[in-house]
Amino acid sequence: MTHTRIRKFNTKETYPEQKLDNDLCQAVVARGTMIFLRGQCPQDLDTAKTIDSHDPVEQTHKVMQNIRQLVQESGGQMEHVTKLVVYLTDVRHREAVYRTMGEYIKGVFPVCTGLVVVALARPEWLVEIDATAVIPD
Repeated sequence: MTHTRIRKFNTKETYPEQKLDNDLCQAVVARGTMIFLRGQCPQDLDTAKTIDSHDPVEQTHKVMQNIRQLVQESGGQMEHVTKLVVYLTDVRHREAVYRTMGEYIKGVFPVCTGLVVVALARPEWLVEIDATAVIPD
């Protein structure tokens, strides 16, 4: 059984002023094996070394690559992602972060919540994203 995505939408219609192109939805109905990921930051999964960049786009690529890698290592695929929570340290990075994130969730339609926070665990981190995925029965 595949997941049922309720009220799919694309952010280019919802937020036309922001030039985003993310496939999201209002709710996901899923049955199967759940994968809960720790919030992913722009660091290497093997070495825990932070990438050498203060660019929100580059940091988001690393975060989403980590999410993809962990979902795959858990036996899933990106289409099994059901929920993302995005933490930003600066609201001005929202468009860049969401645009980059959208490259990894095209056609997936997860639910998504975005928050602006005072800081993350390390001062050089601009973005953290946690994910939940469900591998269908």
